[in-house]
Amino acid sequence: MIRRVLATAVAAAVTAPVVLLSSAPAFADEKPAAQTQKAKPTIEELKQAVERAQKEYDAAVIAVNDAVKFLEEGLEEETYPTKAALIEAEKAAEDAAKVKAEADQAVVDAQAELDAATTDEEKAAAQTALDEAETAAADAAEAKTAADTAHTEAQTAHDDERVAQARKIDLLQKARDEAKTKLKDAEKALAEAEEGEEGEEPDGECVPAPELTAVVSGLPDKVVGGTMETFTLRVTNGTGGTLDEVYPFASAHGFDTKGYKELDSYLDLEWSTAANPKWRDADLLGGTSIGSLKANASVDVKLRLKVDADVLAGQGSVYVTADYLNDDGSCGGYPDLDDYGFEILPKGGNADDQGNPEDPKDEPAPNSPTGQGGISTTPVNTSSTTTTGSLAQTGSNDALPKIALAGGAALVLGAGAVVVTRRRNKSTGA
Repeated sequence: MIRRVLATAVAAAVTAPVVLLSSAPAFADEKPAAQTQKAKPTIEELKQAVERAQKEYDAAVIAVNDAVKFLEEGLEEETYPTKAALIEAEKAAEDAAKVKAEADQAVVDAQAELDAATTDEEKAAAQTALDEAETAAADAAEAKTAADTAHTEAQTAHDDERVAQARKIDLLQKARDEAKTKLKDAEKALAEAEEGEEGEEPDGECVPAPELTAVVSGLPDKVVGGTMETFTLRVTNGTGGTLDEVYPFASAHGFDTKGYKELDSYLDLEWSTAANPKWRDADLLGGTSIGSLKANASVDVKLRLKVDADVLAGQGSVYVTADYLNDDGSCGGYPDLDDYGFEILPKGGNADDQGNPEDPKDEPAPNSPTGQGGISTTPVNTSSTTTTGSLAQTGSNDALPKIALAGGAALVLGAGAVVVTRRRNKSTGA
C-alpha cells in the first residue's frame, strides 16, 4: 500500500517529461522494457487465465492417454510398418530354419546310403548324392544366418519405435504436469484476488514514515564494465517504537548516454545480511523481511553490483526505500524512493565507447552525463517537474538517461506496490 502511494508520487514527477520524449522516433523505438509492464490483472482476466490453463491441462491429459494407447496397441498392429516388417522377418527366419533342418537331415540320409552301399556303382551314386546334400545344407545354413540377421534387425527397429514412443510419452507427461501446476497457480491467484477483493482495506491504511530511513554508502561515482562493487544499505528506525517486520527495497537501473538503450540487463544487483550471508537477487529484497527493528536501531544490508563486461557507457542509479509491517496490522514506510546515481563506463574505463559508431542514433552525445556521487538531483522522490520538464522541452541530450531512469523507477516501484498490502491482509486474516 505504501509503495502504491510512492509510485503515484513518483509518476507525477516523471510523467510529463516521458510523454514529451515519447514523440521522438529514436526514443520510441527503444523504450525501456519496464515501461511495457502490465497493471495488476483484474478478476475477469484471472478467470480467463484459469479457463485457458484448464484447457491446456485437459489437452495435455488427452495427449498422454493417446500416446500410451498408441504404445500399447497402435505399435502392435500388423499394418504398422515396423511391426509388419518384423512379422515378415520372423516368418522368413522360421522358413529358413525349416529348410536348413531338412537339408541337414538329407546329409544324414545320404551318408547312411553311402555307408550301406556294397558295389562300386552303388558307392559312386551314394557319394554323389552326399556331396549334393552337403552343398544344399551349406546353402541352407547361409540362408538361415541371413534370415536370422534380418529378423534381429527388424526386432531392433521395432524396439526403437517403442523406445521413441516411450520418450514421447515422458515428454508429454512432463508437459501435462507443468500444465497442472500452471492451472493450480492460476486457480490460487484467482482465489487470492477474490479473497483480497472481498476483504480489501481502504487506501491510506499504511502511513508515510519518513523516520524509517534507507541510506546507501560506499557506492562509487563510477562503475566499470567487467567489475563488481560492494556497498551498504543502512536501514534505521527513527520512529520511536519497535517495528515488527522491516522490508528494505533496492533496485539498479541504467541507460546509455543518450537514453536510447536500457542497460538493466547489464547490471546485476544482489544483497545479503549478517543473518543471511548468502547473496541473493535484489528483486527478492522488497519481499523479504529483515526482522524486527527496535527504536533508534539500525541494520546493514550488503549490496553487490555486478557490471557486465559488454556494458555501454551510460548513466545508472540505485533506488532504495524501506517499508514496515507490525503484528497489529499497522504498516507504513519511507515515503520517498531515493536515487543514488553513478556513471557507467565500458570495460577499460573508456567513456567514449557508447555503442556502434555506424548507427547514427548511437553517436556519442555532446553533453554526456556524469556520475552523481550521492543522492541524485533527478526528481524521482519529489513532486516537482521543473528541472526535467525544461530539459525535455529544450531537448538536452544529458537529460534523456535521467528522465528514463526516473520513469523506470516509478514503474518498478508501482510493480511492487501491493507487497505490504498483501502481507497486511494475510496477517489480519482479511
